[in-house]
Amino acid sequence: MQTLYLIIFFILGLLMGSFFTVVGSRLPNHENFMNSRSYCDKCHHRLSLLDMVPIISFLLLRGRCRYCKGKIDALSSYMEFFTGVLFALGFYVYGFSYELLIALGIVSMLSIISVSDLSYYVIPDEVLVFFGCYFIIIKTLQVGAVNALLCILSGAILFAIMYAIMLLGNMMFKKETLGGGDIKMMFVFGIILHPLLGLMAIFLGSLLALPVSLFLLLKKHERLVPFGPFLLISLTFIYFTGINVPTIIEFIKLL
Repeated sequence: MQTLYLIIFFILGLLMGSFFTVVGSRLPNHENFMNSRSYCDKCHHRLSLLDMVPIISFLLLRGRCRYCKGKIDALSSYMEFFTGVLFALGFYVYGFSYELLIALGIVSMLSIISVSDLSYYVIPDEVLVFFGCYFIIIKTLQVGAVNALLCILSGAILFAIMYAIMLLGNMMFKKETLGGGDIKMMFVFGIILHPLLGLMAIFLGSLLALPVSLFLLLKKHERLVPFGPFLLISLTFIYFTGINVPTIIEFIKLL
């Protein structure tokens, strides 16, 4: 039975990943993603259902539009696949629980923000507000209203810490070092994580972003690197592995 559920969650993730890609690519441009039909980015021809089957359509069309033969951005297929894998992994780790709802929310936020930040260097406020409210509701149902307020306080602490890091970075490098979306996103992190785990997410995200930043700087002379996806990958890793505060404290003691 569990195998069947894993398959169902993988397929659900594929479908939702396709939708998240549309949201992440249209929301920064203030385009309607709820009612309007999907279209080719090159020729703007409306796509049929056969053109939008996750992953399969991309493979059958060999990565090209059926109508104009233009090359299709593979980012959509990558996000569909990884969203499917992470949805299934979330169920495998947490089963049917409040933790699963949080895990699926994290993966959804990762998918949408990765597309928007990688494509436009933008983390839409609408996405942060939606998931902030979503996680507060889940936390309230899970731990009660009083503890949910503590989660909100944790979010405020992480927001303040990230804001201080931005001010310090701006002072040291004499330029903007963090986007406003990255700072506001830490409030959402704090709803899910203890502040100490939030600091760990910032640290891991920075470690992941560093080699990519150096590569882009040396090879392509690109100084602007989207930080949001790296932070969200770190959040996903921490939440899915179940790392907790006592584990971190024990690790610090060993050092």
